[in-house]
Amino acid sequence: MTTIQNPVSPERVSEPSAADLASGKAVTLLQRVILPRPGDPLKVRSLYVDEDTTKRAKSATRSDATVAAGNEVSFATYFNAFPASYWRRWTVLRSVVLGMTLSGPGRVDVYRSKADGSIIHVTGATTTGEDRRLEFDLDLTPFEDGGWYWFDVTADDAPVTVRDASWSAAQTPVREARLSIGICTYNRPDDCVAALQALAGDDVVREQISTVIVADQGNKKVRDAGGFTTAEAGLGGRLRLVEQGNLGGSGGFSRTMYESLTQTDATHHLLLDDDVQLEPDSVARVFAFARFSKTPMIVGGQMLALQDRSVLHTMGEVVAPDKFFWRAAPNTEYAHDFAQRSLRKSPQLHRRIDVDYTGWWMCLIPREALESLGFALPVFIKWDDAEYGIRAGENGIPTATLPGVAVWHLSWSDKDDTAGWQAYFHTRNRLVAAALHTQYKRGGTLLRDTFKFDLKFLIMLQYATAALHHRAYDDFLAGPERLFPLLPTALPTALEHQGDYPDGRIVASSSDLPLPSMGAVKAEKFMKPPTTPVTIGRTLLAALAHNLRPPKAEAAQRPELNISAQDARWFLLSRLDSATVGTADGRGVTFRRREPETFWKMLRHSIRVHARLYREFPALAEQYRAHLGDLTSPENWGRAFTGDAAHR
Repeated sequence: MTTIQNPVSPERVSEPSAADLASGKAVTLLQRVILPRPGDPLKVRSLYVDEDTTKRAKSATRSDATVAAGNEVSFATYFNAFPASYWRRWTVLRSVVLGMTLSGPGRVDVYRSKADGSIIHVTGATTTGEDRRLEFDLDLTPFEDGGWYWFDVTADDAPVTVRDASWSAAQTPVREARLSIGICTYNRPDDCVAALQALAGDDVVREQISTVIVADQGNKKVRDAGGFTTAEAGLGGRLRLVEQGNLGGSGGFSRTMYESLTQTDATHHLLLDDDVQLEPDSVARVFAFARFSKTPMIVGGQMLALQDRSVLHTMGEVVAPDKFFWRAAPNTEYAHDFAQRSLRKSPQLHRRIDVDYTGWWMCLIPREALESLGFALPVFIKWDDAEYGIRAGENGIPTATLPGVAVWHLSWSDKDDTAGWQAYFHTRNRLVAAALHTQYKRGGTLLRDTFKFDLKFLIMLQYATAALHHRAYDDFLAGPERLFPLLPTALPTALEHQGDYPDGRIVASSSDLPLPSMGAVKAEKFMKPPTTPVTIGRTLLAALAHNLRPPKAEAAQRPELNISAQDARWFLLSRLDSATVGTADGRGVTFRRREPETFWKMLRHSIRVHARLYREFPALAEQYRAHLGDLTSPENWGRAFTGDAAHR
């Protein structure tokens, strides 16, 4: 491939289109340059084009953009810049080809960034008016630590149109590749069908898919949803629908893994959540990345916020080894809004980041991993994806989250997974994953952290959540042999006991209860958080002392305060006898009431069970590690699926 530093000659107009590139006639398509959908708001457009909002680029299709005379548009954006450092680090490629067709008088300039976000002009070309196919052969060598490639288009005294722009490789893939996709769904038939339609509706992506496997675990069936028949037909016989009882995300995704491994010859299996909005080219990008990877590896997509679609909610995560809890990977940030700060103005987005795992909202797993590692742990939900990534890393299979590959998904800001029935799975499965993988004999600071959470929930009048924690400890202590038997019953049991205490029951509105007894002025002084060790300790002691006194009689029927979800802090609730607290999604409230007898009973139990966990953790870790193969084997998962499955 010739490196182009100047405009190509008119004879090059017969160069392949994006469709030709995708079919492999010349080079291998890695990433299409895609334009916003018709009607996308300005915030969402910022993911595709960096433009003057008063002189927006116009698009007839998602593969062309017309820049007005005298204007400039940059493609230094999340979906259209090329994440060069990731291709440099994880794949065999050492160059990438940027190609496009331009018409009209103007200029194209190619830029790259360094890991610190500084920008370097690489090359450029001018056009005089007629259609021309431009190609630039770009070196990937300078991207070891970070950096992107992108291009800008400038129009002179007439509009310029760019068409069929793409990033490609001047070689064929180094890995054999056949793609299966696994979607786990539970009572979201319309969302699932929308995902199927997005896959079927993209010509490039559809032709890359060998099989789509849907594990339908709900009683609202996907096959009954409007649009299912059309989506099924659009996939041209590639859809495999499996119906089974609700075994959670771990059971649903493991079912798609099982079907892919035993019923197809797919070399890569892509997991997708059912409740995502999909940018189809993300599927093609992650698949291309896997085909050029140096070794078999797990490749994940990042998460854009479905509630605020220009926001990159999470870039990548790791598990902190000391307390064995997930957190943002170093050098990342949560909730970056591209509508506020473009890629060029965000130096922190140019470093390559390394992760321990990737979320299963979008995760590509090579067949080699399924064969050597098995499937997910039988833990229903929570920690299945994190544990799998850690397990893969321990066995020499790396994981990367690839920028420019993402789905829109409900972000964590709109839900609280630490409270309610999900608290059971968070706690039990965290202990299981730690027993399997912690480097510390007794889990490091893990048990200190779980006890701290118990105390926090008790102080915050969340007795239902604390009780679910205690149930989680008991089931962890029961050993690995209990995980598969608990798989179909864990959720109904957690839901059944969530309402054992008032804080586990949802009230439609605080207006359904009497007005609060405490005035706003008095309540205001309780809102100031303690900030020093002395004031924190004093507030904690006051909370313990408060539970030595009986609550006011009227507090059982009349809340002292109405508290919004964001204001529900331990130092506030620890001073109250009752309060309504808004749920994270804003759809209701819980009426929390202080129960001193319950507080002390649960605190004593937490102390006893944590002492037991501390004593028995080394032996439990040995048991769980010895049973890991049984817990994740295709054979045992196959037995779990037997009897309640049907195929379409």
